Amino acid sequence: MRPASALLLVSAALLVACGGDDKSRQAQKATATPTPEPIELPGGGRTIIPGKRVVGFYGHPAARALGILGIGKPDLAGRRLLRQAKPYERKTRPVLPAMELLATIATAAPGEDGKYRSRTEDKVIRRYLKAARKVKAILILDIQPGKADFFSETVRLKKWLKEPDVGLALDPEWRIYGSEIPGKVIGSVSSREVNATTAWLDQLVQRRKLPQKLVVIHQFTNDMVRNKAKLQDRKGLAIVLNADGFGGRAVKESKYSAFTKGPTKFHDGFKLFYEEDVGLMTPKQVLRLKPPPDFVVYE
Repeated sequence: MRPASALLLVSAALLVACGGDDKSRQAQKATATPTPEPIELPGGGRTIIPGKRVVGFYGHPAARALGILGIGKPDLAGRRLLRQAKPYERKTRPVLPAMELLATIATAAPGEDGKYRSRTEDKVIRRYLKAARKVKAILILDIQPGKADFFSETVRLKKWLKEPDVGLALDPEWRIYGSEIPGKVIGSVSSREVNATTAWLDQLVQRRKLPQKLVVIHQFTNDMVRNKAKLQDRKGLAIVLNADGFGGRAVKESKYSAFTKGPTKFHDGFKLFYEEDVGLMTPKQVLRLKPPPDFVVYE
C-alpha cells in the first residue's frame, strides 16, 4: 500500500471513530437521568419564614383537653383550620397552615420504662399527615418528653421527619428530672440538649435536600430554656421561640413583649387558647403585636 493511501485510510478511520463517539455521547445524553426538581413545601417554595406566616391547631385525639386539633375527625379539623387561618392571610405574606400533633405526651404515671410519657401510634400520625396534606398544611410533631429527652424522642420520629412537610415542636414545660412528676412541677431543658436535637435535624434536612423545616420551642417562663443565649441557629431550620401560656389579653401581650425584646436570631410565635384565655384575641389584635408573630397556634 502506498503511503498516501495508508494516510487516507487512517484519516477515514479517525472520522468514523469520532463520529461514533459523538453518537455515543448523544445517546448518553438522551438516556441520562434528569436532575430531580427541588422538593417544595405545601403551596410552593422551599422557605417557610420569613416568606410565610404559619397558623396552626394544636392537640391530640386522645382527649378534648389536649387541644382543638383532636376535636372531631382530622379532616374536620383541617377545614376548621383553614377558616381560622384565613384572616391572617396577607398579599405580602401568605399563610401556611399547620397541624401540631402531640407525638409524645407527658403522663402522670411512670409507665413500664419509668419515663412518664406515652408515644402516639404511627397510625394516628399517618392519619393526621394525610389530613394535613389535603389542606396543603404542614404537620408539626410535638414532644412532651417526661423523663426521656428531646434528642432521643426526635430521632425516634425520623421516618416522619424525613418527609418534606413535617416539622418539630419541643415543649420544655414537660421535660422533668429525678423525682419530679409531670404536671406537679414546671419543667425545663438545657440549651445543650436543644442544640443537639436541632443539629441532628438540620443534618437530616441537608442530607436529604429537604425544604426548610419549622422547629417550635414553647416557653412561658424565661428559664424554661436554660442558657437560652447559647441556642444555635440552623441553616435548614426555621426556629421559633413561642410565647405560650393562657390568660387575659394584657398578660399575654406583656409576656410576648418580654420574650421578644432585645436582639434575637430566632423567629417569634404566639399561642392562643380557645377555652382558657380570658377574651380570646382576634387575628387583628394578634397581628398588631410588635413584632407581628411569624407563628400563631391555637389550642
